[in-house]
Amino acid sequence: MIPRYSRPEMSKVWSDEHMYGLWLDVEIAASQAWTNLGVVPQSDMELIRGARFDMGLYDRHFDETKHDVVAFTRSVMASLGPEGRWIHHGLTSNDVKDTALSLQLVQTIDLLDADIDALMDALRRRAEEFIDTPAMGRSHGIHAEPMSFGLKFALWWDEMRRHKQRLAQTRDIVGVGKLSGPVGTYASVPPEIEETACRELGLAPAPVSNQIIQRDRHAQFVQALALIAASLDKFATEIRSLQRTEIREVEEPFGREGYVSTGSSSMPHKRNPELCERICGLARLVRGHTVTALDNVALWHERDISHSSAERMILPDSSLAVDYILDLFTGVVRNMRIFPKRMMANLELTRGLPFSPRVLLALVESGMDRTEAYKKVQALAMRSWDEELDFRELLRADRAVKDAIGGEKLETLFDYEHFLRYTRHTYRRLGFSVPADPVTAD
Repeated sequence: MIPRYSRPEMSKVWSDEHMYGLWLDVEIAASQAWTNLGVVPQSDMELIRGARFDMGLYDRHFDETKHDVVAFTRSVMASLGPEGRWIHHGLTSNDVKDTALSLQLVQTIDLLDADIDALMDALRRRAEEFIDTPAMGRSHGIHAEPMSFGLKFALWWDEMRRHKQRLAQTRDIVGVGKLSGPVGTYASVPPEIEETACRELGLAPAPVSNQIIQRDRHAQFVQALALIAASLDKFATEIRSLQRTEIREVEEPFGREGYVSTGSSSMPHKRNPELCERICGLARLVRGHTVTALDNVALWHERDISHSSAERMILPDSSLAVDYILDLFTGVVRNMRIFPKRMMANLELTRGLPFSPRVLLALVESGMDRTEAYKKVQALAMRSWDEELDFRELLRADRAVKDAIGGEKLETLFDYEHFLRYTRHTYRRLGFSVPADPVTAD
């Protein structure tokens, strides 16, 4: 991932320096396990714990061998004396590489989990702030029924909560190590080595492996990240739509410190939803990586290397991109402008048409046949659409409607607060602490 879309902590997790440091941690943990079995002398182990990796030596050995683990072990052994012979004892390359990769995946998930916590906090605050703000709900892009604007944020909060749960499960799935030798038989390294080393590293031993940790685990990791990206894409798309000039109910942070202050090189008036567009673009990248991750599951026999080159790209890129867009969207949520007056203007844009469902129900409850009631309300609604007339006035002037419902009862139907009356019920289901309902049910 290019530096523009990378944050420091996640970049560190996926840096070569950190990766080689984890490889060394695995080698040292394995040597300690051999020491516990009495194979490696304690005096040698004390020296091995001081082993160092030298990137310059690694590069020279890699130029010669074209084998990363051989170059790595030779670089490490150069920092030791005779005790260096115990480095990589009984192990195969992927005992080290896959176990270290699991540590990177776990560290990535821990960072993403903290990112989600920050976003959920921002969403919850906004949900509570706008719990009583009426806004138009839309389906098919068309005005449907009014709703609490805060409910959008509450729904997103709950979606992110599910992502936390998926990440926790995925952490267990990828948090395994493998030190079982060339094809997983423990012929060159007994199971006790794997169990001891994994315990020191904070991983569980994979119950069974061949030459690698199975890639369905890594595919789940990428898919979990892709699901997060898909949700952020959805949230950002909603903000992009609501920021359109014709709607303008929200606006990305613009002109503030740390945010874009120029929307166009040629049109000085422009305030574009560039941040959310960036989120949508990077989400596409992450979703695309799921195909590669799934393709990596099927390898020849006990292992081939076709997955390796792809993983060097999709795992860090997915991690960096999701970390970046989570943080970016958190900033958008915290700092975006929201325009309740504009929401009310949009509610009135169709001159009372959102009340048609209430009128329909009232006619049915008065005893009118549902089909007849639907045709009556629809006819008046279509006239309101086509002739740009106030739907409420058309209802007031219709004798059949007034006779069925009653004039006084009819007026009570034209109340936007009715559509918000159960919002607090939903919030309490989510575990939010909210005051009692301001509006009682009819």
